[in-house]
Amino acid sequence: MRAFDTSLPIDAVLDDLTASLRARSNAVLVAPPGAGKTTRVPLVLLDEPWVNGNKIIVLEPRRLAARAAAARMAQTLGEAAGETVGLRVRLGSKISRKTRVEVVTEGVFARMILDDPSLEGVAAVLFDEFHERSLDADLGLALALDAQAGLREDLRLLVMSATLDGARVARLLSEAPVIESEGRAYPVETRYLGRDPNRRIDDQVADAVTRALRAETGSILVFLPGQGEIRRVEAMLRERIGNPMVDIAPLYGALERGEQDLAVSPAKPGRRKVVLATSIAETSLTIEGVRVVIDSGLARVPVYEPNIGLTRLETVRVARAAADQRRGRAGRTEPGVSYRLWEEAANGALEPFGRPEILSADLAPLLLDCAAWGVIDPTSLAFLDPPPAPALKEARTLLQQLGALDNEGRITEVGRRLRDLPLPPRLARMVLLAGESGQARDAADLAAVLVERGLGGDAVDLAERVERFRRDRSGRAQDMRRMAEGWAKGAAPASTGEPHSIGALLTLAYPDRLAKARGKTGEYLMANGRGAVLEAHERLAKEPYLAIAEIAGGAASARILAAASISSDEIESLFGEAIEQRDEIAFDRQAKALRARGVRRLGALLLNERPLKVPATEEAAQALAEGLVALGLDALPLSKALAQWRERVMFLRQAEGDEWPDLSDEALIEGADEWLAPHLVGKSGLGEIGPDLLSEALRSLLPWNLQRRLDAEAPTHIEVPTGSQIPIDYGTEEGPVLAVRVQELFGLDKHPTIAAGRVPLILHLLSPAQRPIQITRDLPGFWRGSWAAVRADMRGQYPKHPWPEDPLTAPPTRRAKPRGT
Repeated sequence: MRAFDTSLPIDAVLDDLTASLRARSNAVLVAPPGAGKTTRVPLVLLDEPWVNGNKIIVLEPRRLAARAAAARMAQTLGEAAGETVGLRVRLGSKISRKTRVEVVTEGVFARMILDDPSLEGVAAVLFDEFHERSLDADLGLALALDAQAGLREDLRLLVMSATLDGARVARLLSEAPVIESEGRAYPVETRYLGRDPNRRIDDQVADAVTRALRAETGSILVFLPGQGEIRRVEAMLRERIGNPMVDIAPLYGALERGEQDLAVSPAKPGRRKVVLATSIAETSLTIEGVRVVIDSGLARVPVYEPNIGLTRLETVRVARAAADQRRGRAGRTEPGVSYRLWEEAANGALEPFGRPEILSADLAPLLLDCAAWGVIDPTSLAFLDPPPAPALKEARTLLQQLGALDNEGRITEVGRRLRDLPLPPRLARMVLLAGESGQARDAADLAAVLVERGLGGDAVDLAERVERFRRDRSGRAQDMRRMAEGWAKGAAPASTGEPHSIGALLTLAYPDRLAKARGKTGEYLMANGRGAVLEAHERLAKEPYLAIAEIAGGAASARILAAASISSDEIESLFGEAIEQRDEIAFDRQAKALRARGVRRLGALLLNERPLKVPATEEAAQALAEGLVALGLDALPLSKALAQWRERVMFLRQAEGDEWPDLSDEALIEGADEWLAPHLVGKSGLGEIGPDLLSEALRSLLPWNLQRRLDAEAPTHIEVPTGSQIPIDYGTEEGPVLAVRVQELFGLDKHPTIAAGRVPLILHLLSPAQRPIQITRDLPGFWRGSWAAVRADMRGQYPKHPWPEDPLTAPPTRRAKPRGT
């Protein structure tokens, strides 16, 4: 085995690892941060007999980690990167004929194996930091396992990670052996600072940094969710920290290579460093001198929504494994301290591991890659977590719309052309379509700004970013311009045509994200039906139309991060055939009337409209009926007589059963298109509907054979002994009520009933002043019982009215007693 000048914890398990890979094709290595697996294992395996002079490929999740790993291994060999140890990333590859170990990013490997399924000249593929579970890593491993099974039985696969369910991965790798390293970590004290929900996380992190600078020695590594928070905290710290010996260094993926290298390099003698980083610093990197970690507990992740085909950035709480990884950074070289901006009790609520990207990503690129591999159904490959069916369905629909897949899911010639461009399918399509009008390079520049974060700055306006990118003289920008030039050359030959704006080009990739201004300044509605907002101070916030590339936040508060303006003329030119023209009728609740208009729509967007006369059609009548009843039946011109008629029918329905129609509010609202709409043809609003029309509509619900029974069994009035016709109140909860002065019932020895004698009326017996004195359902019983007490009480109050001892023999009367009696 190769000898090394310094020992590392991983050395203790190297014999087991090499023995396993001599005997088996696959293995899993679990080793904590700082054990040395990334930089030691590839060099040790290089001398194994089964390598036989071939290459070893090492996958890293990010370019920063790949560069650091290649540089460290090359330094161990006393060489420069590009000799025995090489680097292959999207920008800045270093490979030579001498290269035996290639450190590549996961996305680069996926293209490597798709271009060469047999991996000619490769002895082993090492998947480092596999616990991050990127989509590219999962796809790369699935394809490598498929190639191993069908083309390369001799290919070795080694999955390495610090925090991983090794047994689960081992099962995926045909019960591969799991080798575990104890590692070497210094003790780390954890201090919980809590979190104030009423303050921005930036402020609380800045407070924690200034506190740690006063209380601790050494450099500080701070974990924040994204670039925006890093820049805000950086500005605060530069104002607060007066010590010139403290350096503040941001670290995120969009930084120039030199700035990233400066952030990860050790602090100069006598100085301290505060590194403000995203999750990029969780793994694969050791920043010398760091003994304090401050963890915001947050991370920013992309979340794909299949129902609208949109990927948005969402800020989430970190998983427990990620929090432990971050904490461990404080104990790499000496005992350290970790400050956590949450309560200790909240640890139990953290997810054990981060969510694999395959479960929340846009799967169109994966599906297209699988089709190029010859696999129609990705679930037939060996994924640790199979891709979700809804996202696969959405991806298949999109790729078929793009013409990249046929109806059976096989890749088409268009699909191969899209795959030839190392871009997501939508952006590749944009470049190809732009080439047809001679703007392939413009589209390629736009694609470069979208896929390489930070190019052209961070302005929301993509047109501004593209212009800055074109003027940028940094090495990264020059490399990306060369790459964009290659993409453009791969597009269709240029032809003459009307030049498109950046916004118009963007809609070639994302037609569903065309957006129209609505309401307040900065509020927009996208063609897919989703709303999004732009800060009112942004110049683009005043534009009537935008093409949106990126948003952050949930549906209730989606914020536009990247967009460009597009004119109405460009929309007409690009989407003319897709614009739908139709006449619409809608109910105006405020006016209580129909409004008709001719509209032109693109998806959810109303492009323009013109008023029309409401047509005298059944469709319009139905819309008016539904709109009116939605206001509530009380809004309709319901006369007292009709209201009582309705109550009579409902009484008989309750008394006799379902042969009587249901005229409840709920039933009338639900069935308005059947009983009301036929009577509204030619009407346009409530003002044209009178009580007679409404009466005709409602009464039509009662069959002819029930109309005569209604009058007989639920009469409107009852004749009392005086000959008075007294109305019955059917609208009470207690039942039909007859309110009558008690003197008009003298001589009545039977209780009044309705419904063919089956239902007794509830008698509200009134005083001469029309005030209730008794309620009864048994008039004869009242005469025999309570009448005496009522008579004694009422005689004194109403002495001019008769109060006989025997009301059954007294004559009924409407009048007071004659004078003198």
